[in-house]
Amino acid sequence: MGDHGNLTEQRYEEARVAETLKKGSRVTGAAREKLAADLKKKYDSGASIRALAEETGRSYGFVHRMLSESGVILRGRGGATRGKNKATAGASS
Repeated sequence: MGDHGNLTEQRYEEARVAETLKKGSRVTGAAREKLAADLKKKYDSGASIRALAEETGRSYGFVHRMLSESGVILRGRGGATRGKNKATAGASS
């Protein structure tokens, strides 16, 4: 039950940060460091760059750059590769 209050507080903080960081506005100083830390934490927890961009109202490129500046090791592209099914189908025949 104690976590519920903390979760609500966290959501409020995220909404406040997103509200103050309107799309296209310059993000500098402490706000930039806070945003970078939040993006890094969420990305490391499995969120995609596209999902983070949509959540924050920023572009894919902005989120990608913020993650790179934060020293995050970016994951490879997701989804199935076209040649993978052929290789596994041929091996099981």
